[in-house]
Amino acid sequence: MDWLERLAPELRERVRRTPAQKWVDPMNATLTDARFDDADWVFERKLDGFRFLTFVRDGEATMLTRNKIRHRHPDIEARLVDQRGDDFIVDGEVVWGSRRSGHPRQAGAVAEEYAVFDLLRLDGHDVTALPLMARKQLLRERFTWRDPLTLVEPMAEDGMAAYARACVEGWEGVMAKRRDSVYEHKRSRAWLKMKCDARQEFVVGGYTDPSGAREGFGALLIGYYDGDDFVYAGRVGTGFNTDMLRRMHAIMHSIETPTSPFTRATGLPKKGNHWVEPMIVVEAAFMEWTGEGKLRHPRFVGIRVDKEPREVVRERPS
Repeated sequence: MDWLERLAPELRERVRRTPAQKWVDPMNATLTDARFDDADWVFERKLDGFRFLTFVRDGEATMLTRNKIRHRHPDIEARLVDQRGDDFIVDGEVVWGSRRSGHPRQAGAVAEEYAVFDLLRLDGHDVTALPLMARKQLLRERFTWRDPLTLVEPMAEDGMAAYARACVEGWEGVMAKRRDSVYEHKRSRAWLKMKCDARQEFVVGGYTDPSGAREGFGALLIGYYDGDDFVYAGRVGTGFNTDMLRRMHAIMHSIETPTSPFTRATGLPKKGNHWVEPMIVVEAAFMEWTGEGKLRHPRFVGIRVDKEPREVVRERPS
């Protein structure tokens, strides 16, 4: 394996051959309010897609979400299987390009690309102990990057300029990553996410009746978990198209329950509520949290299929 021989001796010692793996926990970033420049860090565009770990072995690619659910993306899988070498694991996001009309999570559009940002395993060898930039270099050298595969490269700008560009161009934000960071199978402060607007996942606990000519429902009643408590965070009634209103109403109607699932629920609407089992995870963008712990000006972004409801907690910068 030429790539292994070309590594510096001190890096080669970090690489080890391991049995084939069907699952590994992904590395997750920590939300931060910090905005900074630092030569020890690189900055990447924060993608607005679905996270997938992809396991390629024996001519088959298996794409798994963070909650280990397999989704098929034949064009992406075929391109990965055609890569030089075998028995590798990559980490990335399935994203949809600007050529699509509407939001993909609403319209059910076909994925346009798989944006790969990390390498965990190559030719049967665990490379997670290599520094981030060494793993990036292996991705550049060993893989062919053409549609629908793209490599997420560090931005040319430093941290402050990268963040400013992200917000001006309407991106979700910026990922800051330490150049020397190893791939940890947990949430880490070696990766930081800097968001341009507040955005996170919530769990649907109910919905309100529609008014006027609106179809489906009026607003989602959403919350998050705090230990065993399911906490009401507010209602979100914007960001839906007619198709999504109909589809979500059909799903929610099928899982209705007679009582509220919220265990901490100050500020709930007093009438027109319908309760559902807390099974649906959605993403919402909002201006800020109010002093009462509710969302200010939330809007619906999309349904999340890659997170379990009990994983959804209130994200706090650290």
